Amino acid sequence: MKIIHTSDWHLGCSLFGRKRYEETEKFLDWLSELLEQENIDVLLVAGDIFDTTTPSNRAQKLYYQFLHRVAQSSCRHVVITAGNHDSPSFLNAPRELLRYLQVYIVGSMEENPDDEVLLLKNPEGEAELIICAVPYLRDRDIRKVEAGESVEDKGRKLVEGISSHYAQVAEAALSIQASLEKPVPIVAMGHLWAVGGKTIEGDGVRELYPGALAQVGANIFPLLFDYVALGHLHTFQTVVGRQDCCYSGAPLPMGFGEASREKKVIQVELAGTGARITPVTVPLFQALQGINGDWQQIEAQLEELKSKQQNTWVEIIYEGAEIISDLREKVDEAVAGTNIDVLRIGNKSQWERELSLLGKGEALAELHPQEVFGRCLDAYEVEESQRPDLLRLHNEIVDSLDIEDWMAE
Repeated sequence: MKIIHTSDWHLGCSLFGRKRYEETEKFLDWLSELLEQENIDVLLVAGDIFDTTTPSNRAQKLYYQFLHRVAQSSCRHVVITAGNHDSPSFLNAPRELLRYLQVYIVGSMEENPDDEVLLLKNPEGEAELIICAVPYLRDRDIRKVEAGESVEDKGRKLVEGISSHYAQVAEAALSIQASLEKPVPIVAMGHLWAVGGKTIEGDGVRELYPGALAQVGANIFPLLFDYVALGHLHTFQTVVGRQDCCYSGAPLPMGFGEASREKKVIQVELAGTGARITPVTVPLFQALQGINGDWQQIEAQLEELKSKQQNTWVEIIYEGAEIISDLREKVDEAVAGTNIDVLRIGNKSQWERELSLLGKGEALAELHPQEVFGRCLDAYEVEESQRPDLLRLHNEIVDSLDIEDWMAE
């Protein structure tokens, strides 16, 4: 059996307001070709198909066009489970129709865990693979709320609920396997956060449960699973303690922190000796680059980038000590007439100054606007002679916005 494992497509996602449909379409075209070239039997997509629970028409079109294309290919089966970004009801709505195309959808935890266990057969009708298609397990599905429970109790119950669910689907898979004339491999799917799982700043990974509870260990996956295909974390990695439990990661870099990292899908070959796992590099469809430093460093990096003559999306974080009031204008002038598209400009020194305005235990919402402005004047060391005019202008703006009424609300 040859399998491709992928996850976290986030169809319809944006990066600082820029929609990424073209990148996604190129990835799906590439994936379709990979399935054909490698003669893949099964495609597993482990959650977060869409970026939101109400995907746009264009995102839906990309999804259904891809499934139609795969149904006409040599890939015999597609198994899709929901992630925390997905709407279970939206994914499940067409699943009875999609079954005729050998596309299997599990949008939410089933009342009977046996219904999440799929027996896939070859064209001759012979059993070839068992899939425990476990979707994202929501808190309300796996944990009973009790009065007075602590945060630790809540976390423990979540882990116990997840572990119990995998034990139940494993038992159902073993029962199916025992009924067959010859044993076939068992593969599990999941959308969760395993202990030791790595993320990158700005990659968009959300906590699945409040307070980062229910990070599970490799021990929740019974050893009878020949491979575990996971989703949620956006970087390719294996689960600590189990080399056969893998996150494929998102196929597109979800933030500038991932700009220099290769993205992967995972090819899995199942034979009598177990799972042979081969990460496959996804081509880069849209170049991203983060630029940090003072103005001289930023300018030098932009010049180097311009020499490549490549269509690049850029994030710039200014870290210089000098206050530059026209930073946006300077950047626009530096990239004018090039293929460089600056999606975001941040001023780290300004952020640090703003954070320094707050004392220990203070919250910005608790301070009056005049007090915040006064602290800003101090932080930026504005001369005393300039302050009366600035205060007058500030007060006029505050009065025009009815800030007092707004704060009272």
